[in-house]
Amino acid sequence: EQGDIKFPIEWTTLSEYLEYLERKGVSQNVASFVGATTLREYAIGLEDKPPTPGQLDLMRKLAQQEMAAGALGIASSLIYAPANYAETSELIELCKAVAPFRGKYISHMRSEGSKLLEGVEELIRISREAGIPAEIYHLKASGEAHWGKMDAVIQRVEAARREGLKITADMYTYTASSTGLNACIPLWAQSGGPEAMRQRFRDPKQRRKILREMTSPAQGTENRVNPPEKILLVEFKSEPLKPLQGKTLAEVAELRAKSPAETVLDLMTEDESRVGVVYFTMSENNLRKQIALPWVSFGSDGASMAPEGIFLKSSTHPRAYGNFARLLGKYVREEKLLSLAEAIRKLTSFPAQNLGLAGRGFLKEGFFADVVVFDPQTIQDKATFEKPHQYAVGVKDVLVNGQVVLNNRRHTGARPGRALWGLGKRK
Repeated sequence: EQGDIKFPIEWTTLSEYLEYLERKGVSQNVASFVGATTLREYAIGLEDKPPTPGQLDLMRKLAQQEMAAGALGIASSLIYAPANYAETSELIELCKAVAPFRGKYISHMRSEGSKLLEGVEELIRISREAGIPAEIYHLKASGEAHWGKMDAVIQRVEAARREGLKITADMYTYTASSTGLNACIPLWAQSGGPEAMRQRFRDPKQRRKILREMTSPAQGTENRVNPPEKILLVEFKSEPLKPLQGKTLAEVAELRAKSPAETVLDLMTEDESRVGVVYFTMSENNLRKQIALPWVSFGSDGASMAPEGIFLKSSTHPRAYGNFARLLGKYVREEKLLSLAEAIRKLTSFPAQNLGLAGRGFLKEGFFADVVVFDPQTIQDKATFEKPHQYAVGVKDVLVNGQVVLNNRRHTGARPGRALWGLGKRK
């Protein structure tokens, strides 16, 4: 599904995509896991059903092919359809297949709210049974009713680490997440893909059932329709709907004289997309606790953007511009939650070692010169939820593979980025 930016797809496999980027020219280095759901879609499709033995075997073989071609491991996003349709046993089998290639498992867990602890236990079980390291991506407790679970999450991860399991996590430095309105839709209603889902929206009986589950706290799903004033609409595909960007779901529901849940179904139908939104669901206290943990690194979970041209057609989450500068400015310099040295470790050597990126992450002779020069006294994020398209300040120069890409805050036009390969790549 392509939005404002349209591009031809000239690759079939993950390794072909990474080689395409390198050939075309890119300023930063790029590496990737292979999606468990990509494998599932190829072998099974978009429906909610288990794989046959033959389909599971195909998924294992494809995973091993991608690992031999340089993937970092298996990634899953179990909060979404069709990823959620995979049983734990299916994920364990895929992870066992990549273990001989020194692969890693990284997961957007099955729940970040009502079943957050069960989600953590599933990730730990997969790591233990498949014998590979595992990472929770963008660790959070979502929804005020679940904020109190973070201490138990930390205890469970640290107990697993004491057991000898390599469990880590990453996070972004904001109390709001960003995804699509599809996070409000019951997972059964998404079986078969977006068009099948929209057909259910149009069927009166199924529509009533979907609306009932979206608004019922008893469903135990990652229901996010309430409160609608904490759901910010940031990205539509359709030009007529773009004026709604920057408004909350509550405001648009009021404009349309419909319930928030009805408005979700209508917007997704009209835009024929998931509709990009920001959800304000997290606690600042938990954020601060997580930032200080030695086994937590940082990731923007945002696209690489510029405050110009086609990027301005849609809004976004400020993390796309401010995540790392916000860590160093707000949480290191101003709030002193961790030392500058520890923050830099968690931005450089720790993730590089975690991912097995040889020759990266340290300022050492013989290592690749990937260097960021910044002023610790002035580094600061500028992007806000109201005006996200703003560069951070305080970064002066950036070198990638020894070439200057940013010189005195200006891009030089250099594109020395490379595809970085996993430890299992066949030479």
